[in-house]
Amino acid sequence: MDHFLYRDGVLHAEDVPLPEIAAEVGTPVYVYSTATLERHYRLFTEALDPLPHLVCFAVKSNGNLAVLKLLGDLGAGMDVVSAGEYLRARAAGVPGDRIVFSGVGKTRDEMRIALQGGIRQFNVESEPELRALSEVAASMGAVAPITLRVNPDVDARTHEKISTGKKDNKFGIPIGRARAVYAEAARLPGIEVVGIDVHIGSQLTDLEPFDEAYTKVAELTATLRADGHDIRRLDLGGGLGIPYTRSNEAPPLPLDYGAMVKRTVGHLGCEIEIEPGRLISGNAGVLLSSVIYVKEGQEREFLILDAAMNDLVRPSMYGAHHDILPVEEPPAGVMPQPYDVVGQVCETGDTFAKGRPLPPLAAGDLVAFRSAGAYGAVMASEYNARPLVPEVLVRGPDWAVIRARPSYEEMLKRDSLPAWL
Repeated sequence: MDHFLYRDGVLHAEDVPLPEIAAEVGTPVYVYSTATLERHYRLFTEALDPLPHLVCFAVKSNGNLAVLKLLGDLGAGMDVVSAGEYLRARAAGVPGDRIVFSGVGKTRDEMRIALQGGIRQFNVESEPELRALSEVAASMGAVAPITLRVNPDVDARTHEKISTGKKDNKFGIPIGRARAVYAEAARLPGIEVVGIDVHIGSQLTDLEPFDEAYTKVAELTATLRADGHDIRRLDLGGGLGIPYTRSNEAPPLPLDYGAMVKRTVGHLGCEIEIEPGRLISGNAGVLLSSVIYVKEGQEREFLILDAAMNDLVRPSMYGAHHDILPVEEPPAGVMPQPYDVVGQVCETGDTFAKGRPLPPLAAGDLVAFRSAGAYGAVMASEYNARPLVPEVLVRGPDWAVIRARPSYEEMLKRDSLPAWL
């Protein structure tokens, strides 16, 4: 469920008509719904009750400070994968003891930043990383709480570019080596073992891979405890998918996911951490865009928008589908026609959809890309010297710009010329 609905023939974000935002901010622009973000976070945390747990929002899905503060104020933790994301979470008011640090390539500088600022745990991905963290923590007179991310060799049956739990993926330590690496961790100075981490991929639409992975984690927990390790936290990762098309069968609900977690690991007495991103923020945002031209091609019509692949790269990168809605609701009985929906970037790959059935549209009409609140603005770039797309947060009848569109002058000032030019 989201809060982007037609009212009196116009698409609204909560109580705000989208044309109002377009008129004042311009397009393209990302628009987020506070009510949807709050609802989706609460669905997750309620699904895990009464287990002790912490829902850590995956900052990589949407890193806007206003979004992070909104969720942090509700009690969410944060899952970060860089020092930049860590500092964003802290700037949003999230305390260090609610931040977990994931990622395969943590640098020593990033480790120091997190240890100085406070951290709940590092999710360690390799033996070299474990040894580096030990050296950094010991040099600071600190103790780094850790989990080891184990790779359970489970096929998440998702897109190959977002699968992370198979043995040929770059993530984690093979589960067969876990006992040896945990034994090394227990001997290292500056390291405190607190639990196990697992994350098998993103946009999963079936609970079976989770069930398989968590069952392996439960078995490993028993083994490690028998070896003398105090396993008291299980970080189960994120990855639960969202419906990107209205016609698709809906993915499992957080309530179903919570029941599966309780069945597989609920008996272990561990605190449960999960790291949802997409399911909290994905359907909480739309990308609003204007039609520039409708171009007659040899065999098709092109809908040329002012949004492009630099603003929303998922269709170009993953072949991802986003429903596209006209902001003005078409009258009943209007027959759709196929359009190739494209952007302004000078790349054939700058294509959002091919042959997409849409009502007849004309220059100046507004369209909205649904399910764009995750991996949209955070993956945007200034390719073709296009300004980064702004972001807006809506709450009931109110809205605010939470990231402004930079001017061309601001973009140019970031460059500098060497003295010899």
